[in-house]
Amino acid sequence: MNKVAHEVENITHKSVLLKEAIEYLRPIEDGVYIDATLGLGSHTRHLLESTNLNSRVIGFDVDEESIKIARDRLSGFRDNIHFMNKNFYEIDCISSELNLTEVDGIIADLGMSSFQLEHSKRGFSFMKNEPLDMRMDAKLQFTAYDLVNEMSVEELSNLFRDYGEESFSRKIAKSIIKSREQKPLQTSKELAALISNSIPRKFHPKRIHPATKTFQALRIAVNNELENLKTFIEKAVKLLKVGGRLVIISFHSLEDRIVKNYFKDLHSSCICPTDLPVCRCEKESTVKIITRSPIKPGEEEILENPRARSSKMRVVERI
Repeated sequence: MNKVAHEVENITHKSVLLKEAIEYLRPIEDGVYIDATLGLGSHTRHLLESTNLNSRVIGFDVDEESIKIARDRLSGFRDNIHFMNKNFYEIDCISSELNLTEVDGIIADLGMSSFQLEHSKRGFSFMKNEPLDMRMDAKLQFTAYDLVNEMSVEELSNLFRDYGEESFSRKIAKSIIKSREQKPLQTSKELAALISNSIPRKFHPKRIHPATKTFQALRIAVNNELENLKTFIEKAVKLLKVGGRLVIISFHSLEDRIVKNYFKDLHSSCICPTDLPVCRCEKESTVKIITRSPIKPGEEEILENPRARSSKMRVVERI
């Protein structure tokens, strides 16, 4: 077992809506599937087990350490899995690298793994004193440290508002500017404390840490998550066989809005202005929406795994 895997071998990562995701994916024997966000491998494991190991999975993850751990955890399935250390927006690379032009299904869980939050040492958690990094891919140029120590008050305020939906975005941005005048902000715990002190205590949220939204915004910006999600959806649908399904689990409203709107657009057979009497766009519907309303976790799952409370799953089928 490699060193990283040995350090986290006792982590129990609970994948959200796992049972529902596999059911909606409808895996078949001899099928080929893509786990676009492999993580620690829970979806891939259950997918393969549901087909009695008579299917194949291509597992994507941009986090090199997560890939190493998944290889160890899924060592008993190595003949059924092809690991790819790539961002999911590069999903179309399977055509050239694996000579594969279509697949039977694709799943993407947009949440962070327990490993990334608790053991990656990259500042994702506001409960630990770690460097302000937040890169999923170590090859990315800019870190969270660069953003909080170089952006202007306007840029930081807009970032926290647009990507974190933070009501106190400007107040937090001003506090960051004032603090870094004395010395650069270095660690996640230091930043989390500053954010908490910037928000009046009576407005502290009850169920989440006051720094949650700001940390979310920084992580999204560092990793270009929203633009990558849009690119991924466009490419993923093109790879599906007719009847194949795309399952996406999101964890905040910005992601879910993108998924919902893209699925709606792909389902629509006309995008002409409503005042035109005849359709002239010649657009064709490419998917059927399977989940008119998003699938959400039940009370029992939320009690067992509080991180599940904000999750939503949407599904489309290629037509």
